[in-house]
Amino acid sequence: MKQPNCQQIRMESDSIGIKEVPVDAYYGVQTLRAKENFPITGLTMHPELINSIATIKKAAAITNFEVGILDKDKTDAIVQACDEIVAGHYHDQFIVDPIQGGAGTSLNMNANEVIANRAIEILGGQKGDYSLISPNDHVNCGQSTNDVFPSCGKMTALRLLEKALVQLGRLEHALNQKAQEFDHIIKMGRTQLQDAVPIRLGQEFRAYCSAIQRDLRRLDQTKGELQSLNLGGTAVGTGLNADVHYFKRIVSNIAKYSGLDLVQAYDLIDATQNLDGYTAVSGAVKSCAVNLGKMSNDLRLMSSGPRTGLGEINLPAKQNGSSIMPGKVNPVIPEVVNQVVFNIIGNDMTITMACEAGQLELNAFEPIIFYNLFQSIETLTFAVKTLVDNCIVGITANEVHCKELVENSVGIITALCPYVGYAKAAELAKEAISTGANVKELILRDHILTQQELEIILDPYRMTEPGIRGQAEHLHKQG
Repeated sequence: MKQPNCQQIRMESDSIGIKEVPVDAYYGVQTLRAKENFPITGLTMHPELINSIATIKKAAAITNFEVGILDKDKTDAIVQACDEIVAGHYHDQFIVDPIQGGAGTSLNMNANEVIANRAIEILGGQKGDYSLISPNDHVNCGQSTNDVFPSCGKMTALRLLEKALVQLGRLEHALNQKAQEFDHIIKMGRTQLQDAVPIRLGQEFRAYCSAIQRDLRRLDQTKGELQSLNLGGTAVGTGLNADVHYFKRIVSNIAKYSGLDLVQAYDLIDATQNLDGYTAVSGAVKSCAVNLGKMSNDLRLMSSGPRTGLGEINLPAKQNGSSIMPGKVNPVIPEVVNQVVFNIIGNDMTITMACEAGQLELNAFEPIIFYNLFQSIETLTFAVKTLVDNCIVGITANEVHCKELVENSVGIITALCPYVGYAKAAELAKEAISTGANVKELILRDHILTQQELEIILDPYRMTEPGIRGQAEHLHKQG
C-alpha cells in the first residue's frame, strides 16, 4: 500500500550534511535545521513579516532581471511565488521560531526555500530540484540575511504602526467627544489622592486627549526611523556581491511593490551595525503605553465603588465581576489595558538591551527585537481598540454626586487664600474637617466675606478657569 505523501521524504543537503525533508514541504533542509535548533516560543513568524520578506524577494528578482542577472522565466516564477505568499498562501511553510540564533538567517533561508520550491513547481519541476531555481543563487541573489532581515522587520513595523495610529486616532476622537459632553460637570480635583480644588470632568478628558495627541505625533515621527533600509549593503554594508545597478534600484523597487515610503540608508554600514532606531520606536510606543496606563488608572479610580468609592463616573458593564458576589462588575477594560502597558514596558527593556548588545559590523539580536517590538505595537493597537469600543464611548457621569462632593469638600477653601491669607484659610479648613461643618457656613459665621463675594470666589465653575480674583477683589474693596 502506498504511503501518504506526509510520510514520504526527499533528501536535501547543505554544508552541514544530508537531511530528510517531507516530500510535500516547500521549506528545505536549512529551514528544518532551524526548526529543530530553536524550539523557543512554539510560535511562527508574524504574517506581516512573511509578507514583507516575500515583497523584498519579489523586488530583488525583478531588479536582478532589470539589470540582466536573472532570466525572464526564473524571474516570473519567483515573482508569482512571492505574490502567492503575500496573498496569504504557504504561510504554514514558514515554520521557524521568531526567536532564533543567526541574526535572522533562519527566516531568510525559510523564505528562500519556500519561494524556490514554489517557483520550481511553477516551472514544472519537483520540489527540491534546485537546479531549476536555487534558494541561494537565484532567490537570494544580490542579498544577505544582514540586509534582508533588518529591512523586512522595518517594513513590518511600519505596517503595524499604521494600524496603531488609526486606533489612537479613534481614541483621540472619542476622548474629545467625552471632553465636550462632560464640559459642564464640576467635580473635585485631587492631588496625591487628596481633595485639591474643583475641576471639570470635561477638562480631565481633554487632558487625556492632549496626551494622546502627543503620542500620535511621537509615533508618526518615529516612522522615519523605519523608512530607511540597508538593502543593497549585503553582509556588512559594503555591498559585496551586489551588482552596482541592482544596488541603485533595489530600494526604490521595494518601495514600489510594497506601497511604503522607503529610502536607502545614507550610510549602509551604520544602518547594518546600529539599531538605535528601534530603541526610538519602542520608546515612543512605551511613552504611549504609559499615558494609556495612567488614564486607565484614573478611570478605575473615578468609577470605584459604585457606592463606597468615588463613584464619579460609570464604566460600561461588560461582564460579571465575580463568581461569588452577585451583581459585582469590574473595570475589566482598563484592567486589560494596564496589563498590556506592563508588558510593553518590559518589552522596551528587552529591546533596549538587545539594541545595545551588538558587536562590530552586525547586531545578531534583531529576532528578539522584532518579536518584542511587533508584540508591543500590536497589543497596543488591540488594547486601544477595546478601550475605545468597550469603555470610552460608553462612559457616563454621575453629575449630582460630583457636585455634592465638591460642595462638601474642604478643598474649595484654597480659593480663599488670596482674601483671608493662608493661615486663616488653614484654620477654617481644620475646623471644617474636625466638625464636619460647611466651609461657606464658617466664613459667613465669622463675617469674613459676604454672600455675594463667596458666590464669586467659591463658584465651582469659575474656580476651574483663570480670572476670578480681580472681580472678587473689586467687590471686597467696595464692601
